[in-house]
Amino acid sequence: MRSRSVFAKSRTLAVFVLTCCTTTLGLTAPASIAQAGVRPPSPGTAVLQPGDGWASEGAGTTGGSAADAAHVVTVHNRAELVSALGNGDSTPKIIQVRGMIDFNTAADGTRLTCDDYATGGYTRAAYLAAYDPATWGSASPAGPQEAARVASQKRQAARVKVRVGSNTTIVGLGKGATLRGGSLTVQNADNVIVRNIDFSNASDCFPAWAPNSGWKSEYDNLEITSSRHVWIDHNTFSDGDEPDTSLPHYFGYIFEKHDGLLDIVRGSDLVTVSWNVFKDHDKTTLVGNSDGAAATDSSRLRVTLHHNLYKDVGQRAPRVRFGKVDAYNNHYVVSPTSSGAYVYSLGVGYQSQLVAEANAFTVPRSIGLGKVIKSWSGTSLTVRQNYVNGVETDLLTLHNESFPSEHLDDGAGWAPTLRLRVDSPSAVPRIVCRHAGAGRI
Repeated sequence: MRSRSVFAKSRTLAVFVLTCCTTTLGLTAPASIAQAGVRPPSPGTAVLQPGDGWASEGAGTTGGSAADAAHVVTVHNRAELVSALGNGDSTPKIIQVRGMIDFNTAADGTRLTCDDYATGGYTRAAYLAAYDPATWGSASPAGPQEAARVASQKRQAARVKVRVGSNTTIVGLGKGATLRGGSLTVQNADNVIVRNIDFSNASDCFPAWAPNSGWKSEYDNLEITSSRHVWIDHNTFSDGDEPDTSLPHYFGYIFEKHDGLLDIVRGSDLVTVSWNVFKDHDKTTLVGNSDGAAATDSSRLRVTLHHNLYKDVGQRAPRVRFGKVDAYNNHYVVSPTSSGAYVYSLGVGYQSQLVAEANAFTVPRSIGLGKVIKSWSGTSLTVRQNYVNGVETDLLTLHNESFPSEHLDDGAGWAPTLRLRVDSPSAVPRIVCRHAGAGRI
């Protein structure tokens, strides 16, 4: 196990990485995407290359590249986006996003606030007064204020949850294409591509109080549910201008208004997540949403995660149930100022088959490296050639030594083959920082 010098280069490497990851660089696409002398396709007509992760399996993923001229549209606001999507219509379509689209807007473009969704007499002050543990106790909320909260949340959901159907490409034009405050849902769909979008702050106005466990919110920035052949590429995901650090605390817990950044659930399959940035968030990505979903999830949830940047995310990068998940060449960065919020990176859940190879971790000394892996009723995984602060480190042995009651065996039971390129983990911080995220295709 090569872990003795894990922190020897940490100061120099961390300064370089954090500077790189917060600077916009005008660089060309990686060699696997752009070939010398070959003009790349327009972003809207680009398709996933054969061999690029699980989404390339079988028929591959082409999105809306077969769209006719009538179904190539540019959208500037929520109403245009909803119209172009056609409530899950499967006609091949390319939807080009220009500028910022705010989902919390009325039909006339008026900005909507949480007060506009509230109904049934709901107010945050009244809800807090009704279910204060000092008077309510530890029972689950019930009664008029809880009913009003549920009704208010449904009103917001009708506005911010937008469905994506089959044979669809959604692509941002240039830099600055942003979907703010919404929850894009790829639901019961096949053959979808989402590229070059800044997903920002899917915020729930009406979190539910769960005694003894905190506040529970709805809305992922992007959810893939009961869908297959999906390519998520060169996007940026964050809580935008409403980070958790800005949220109040009630009853001893943060008033959590955010759920996941990207969740892949309910029997979804054949997904490639490449060259994205996930930053400044807690619960990042679920692959599989329930231990009891064997009927829908067994033999599915095959997902590839490569060349993504996970910067200051607390956990679930990813947390896996059931699926054969290939996580390679990702860069995990924990800033010293965010180390207190760090929980884990790789969650090994029920019947999961996670392979994590050739990834890079840039972390401060205060992070115990045994925490990088977390067992959630999982039994084994494959972990090879991962670097921590520039040094190859046996993360599985460190986990087992740190948490003997959560011992994990070595070996996920399968070996990935759908990889176009595998970079040296020592080069991953530089490559990912230069090329991952929206605005870089």
